[in-house]
Amino acid sequence: MKLVVLDRDGVINEDPGTPIAGPDDFVPLPGSLEAIGRLHQHGWHVAVATNQSAIGRGVLALDMLHAIHRRMHELVKEVGGRIDVVAFCPHKAADRCDCRKPAPGMLYSIASRLDVALTEVVMVGDSLRDVQAAMAVAARPMLVRTGKGQVTLDDNLGLEHIPAHDDLAACVDALLDPDGEGAA
Repeated sequence: MKLVVLDRDGVINEDPGTPIAGPDDFVPLPGSLEAIGRLHQHGWHVAVATNQSAIGRGVLALDMLHAIHRRMHELVKEVGGRIDVVAFCPHKAADRCDCRKPAPGMLYSIASRLDVALTEVVMVGDSLRDVQAAMAVAARPMLVRTGKGQVTLDDNLGLEHIPAHDDLAACVDALLDPDGEGAA
């Protein structure tokens, strides 16, 4: 099974820097939904792994997070795509759980639900913690420059060996192009 795991905020949708309060605040980045559609149409499965500490902090109710994710699913479906699994961590960083990225718990959960080996998975994110989660399970990390991605790259954190692309659409181009650096 070909599987791409995507971070949500900054990869699929705009990252406003504060929690998304409701479905109407979910603003897709240009080309991101179509990129997910192309992955699906080329036989890839797509999952989302997202830290959502706003739940643990009492800023966002669980039913509202589900409403936001329903909206995301609807928008992806409208362009011919599908997201197979959405995993989220509701904990605060201080909780030291095993699911909040950079911990790999959400990736283990996705792998179990889809019965896939994580060494065959591509993880696309915009932050160091996304890369660290992927590396913890021997998945293949990729970065986008949207969201926090350019800042992450500018911080010179030794990520030169990680493929980086302007946005999710460019990342998907690399995955689907058999002659490209990100070909699978």
